[in-house]
Amino acid sequence: MRNFTLLVLFVTIITSCKIKIKNDNSKKDVFVSHVDPFIGTGGHGHTYPGATVPFGMLQVSPDNGISSWDWCSGYHHSDSIVAGFSHLHLSGTGIGDLADILFMPVNKKLDLTAKAASRDFLPYKSKYNHVNEKATPGSYQVFLEDPKINVELTSTQRTAFHKYTFANGDKQSVIVDLGFAINWDKAVKTAIKVEDEYTISGYRYSTGWAKNQKVFFVAKFSKPITETTLIADKKVVEGKTAEGENTSLQLFFNSNNTNELLAKVALSSVSVENAKDNLDGGNFDFQNVKAKAESTWNKALSKITIETPVDSLKTIFYTALYHAQVAPVTYSDKNGQFRTEDDKIVTAKNYTAYSTLSLWDTFRAENPLLTILDPNRVSDMVNSMLAYYETKKILPVWTLYANETNTMTGYHSIPVIADAYLKGIKGFDAEKAFEAMKATMMQDERGLNFYKKYGYIPYNLLDESVTITLEYAYDDWCVAQMAKALGKQADYEFFYNRSKAYQHLFDPKTGFMRGKSDDGKSWNEPFDAKHSNHREHTDYTEGNAWQHSWFVPHNVEDFIKLHGSNDVFTNRLEQLFIESSEITGNNVSADISGLIGQYAHGNEPSHHIAYMFNKARQPWRTQYWVRHILDTQYNTTPNGLSGNEDCGQMSAWYVFSSMGLYPMNPASGDYEIGSPIFEKATINLQGGKTFVVEAENVSAKNFYIQSATLNGVEFNQTSISHKQLLQGGVLHFVMGSEPNKNWGL
Repeated sequence: MRNFTLLVLFVTIITSCKIKIKNDNSKKDVFVSHVDPFIGTGGHGHTYPGATVPFGMLQVSPDNGISSWDWCSGYHHSDSIVAGFSHLHLSGTGIGDLADILFMPVNKKLDLTAKAASRDFLPYKSKYNHVNEKATPGSYQVFLEDPKINVELTSTQRTAFHKYTFANGDKQSVIVDLGFAINWDKAVKTAIKVEDEYTISGYRYSTGWAKNQKVFFVAKFSKPITETTLIADKKVVEGKTAEGENTSLQLFFNSNNTNELLAKVALSSVSVENAKDNLDGGNFDFQNVKAKAESTWNKALSKITIETPVDSLKTIFYTALYHAQVAPVTYSDKNGQFRTEDDKIVTAKNYTAYSTLSLWDTFRAENPLLTILDPNRVSDMVNSMLAYYETKKILPVWTLYANETNTMTGYHSIPVIADAYLKGIKGFDAEKAFEAMKATMMQDERGLNFYKKYGYIPYNLLDESVTITLEYAYDDWCVAQMAKALGKQADYEFFYNRSKAYQHLFDPKTGFMRGKSDDGKSWNEPFDAKHSNHREHTDYTEGNAWQHSWFVPHNVEDFIKLHGSNDVFTNRLEQLFIESSEITGNNVSADISGLIGQYAHGNEPSHHIAYMFNKARQPWRTQYWVRHILDTQYNTTPNGLSGNEDCGQMSAWYVFSSMGLYPMNPASGDYEIGSPIFEKATINLQGGKTFVVEAENVSAKNFYIQSATLNGVEFNQTSISHKQLLQGGVLHFVMGSEPNKNWGL
């Protein structure tokens, strides 16, 4: 008990020192001190609190061991049991996968041969308390109450570092469980090898959301291994190697010299040899690696500086900026190699390949944000999509560890590519990119055969027909803009005309986009605009007619004409926010969250809608509702996100909107003006330029724009271009408590 008390005191002292350091350094723009990685780990945020670096290959983080929707990242703040620490995690998605290569320190010999039907039967699980848990960008720490072990984690781009502090005299041991799986994941073939007294390696093949996932790993320890117990399919095996559907291992280490045991782990999609190449060399200087991770994050977060007297706003903003830079993740190895979906090994030449492309979510604001923060990385992401095209001859939908999950609707790699090219981002083959975009939209998969035949997708031929039609129309518009930029006039006209597909589905009588039959006349009846049915026997994806009828970001002016007038349009749009929040149906989508009326900020299809008032000459309504969303849908608690984080999109919306800007049409190169929440926000652009947004008199009540200037010249428009932003300068707003209905018209 005395040893335990000393250990807790030690952890408390270290933690106190860390807090003191944060407070002292906050005066020196230590941006990481404003980040709380626990935001989004509660509610439906689905984020993880563990250690990673910007866009890093590994995300070493705790797993509670629960298979449930709110545990999609492996962790939920409501829990108090940890099953271990695995090395791959998804940030804020709605489908659970990964949690590969689980490590767990223990202080006694355990029986790993018994089958564990649930985490309750895992012999190595432990209780923990949030009081003894800390997370900062690049590091994570928790005290395991059952074995009385303090766990610290940090990471570089391709190597995770573990530090375990045991109680005096305790047995020092580590469990490695390759059979551990949660949610959709299931191991199908695994192997572990004890290579020498310091090194283990192996692989884990699994199926789940990613149907053919292959992860190879190597781990080195700071102490020699003194004893091993190898398990294959719940049976002890002799020798140095275990192979089977499920393999695990218990390692023992000499506890004489120090209470600390360190490990470093690297992964690869290609081979154990590549994992060894990815493994950082040198010693086990955990504190140095942790400091470098923090420094890397500090640099990434310093790309935007904000000034506000409200500390909670700094926490929300910099946590959002942090979450906007954890995905996509590095996928290619140090030597450039990576595995493609057809199990071939290819080499990324002059670029880094990325995976975890949650494009249905991120094309809206996350990817446009990266065109400002990290344009060089954007070209690498485009090249990653083009490498996928080489294999499939179609651009990706939602790729995870090279696997196409085909999750969600549309082909939104297309707006990401168009946005990059039209903003002047180089580093990829534009002609090849256009070829890929055109080929994708001219094939017959995922309802495009119906779309080409009818000009829309009939509801009686395919579920989610309205959402899919609207998104294909937008993708077509993006192909048209790319064609125009490349001088391909015939292609431009073809895809531009097809991008008007939304016109087929607009019902002027109700004001909604509705499912239409293949006869070209009959609407899907009966119709209830509030009705939701999750992903089947429905015309809308994860939502209803109220939420999905507004997706015409590429031609809002024509969309307004379909309503009849600006007044009709804005009245219907206003009704969206003040309608009752009742959702009808027996299988309502859980993704409908963050409701303001029928507006659902917790899911991406709503994210552009508040900015549409600008196009209807009522920008003060955009200002009102954007500020209302900023104030009500984000906070500093674990439940601080109103829906799935979705690989940075929920956070990117906040980053943009809090500065007073938003890419309502993501590939247009324009940012709509909303309502800035900070006195000053400075975007530090490449090349040393800055773009500053100032909001004079801004406060909780003063959120309406009274007047504006750009570089001292009167600015009376509701959007600003990416080109103007890159030139640098100062966009100055004067804010007030009442709307100025003449500004921006």
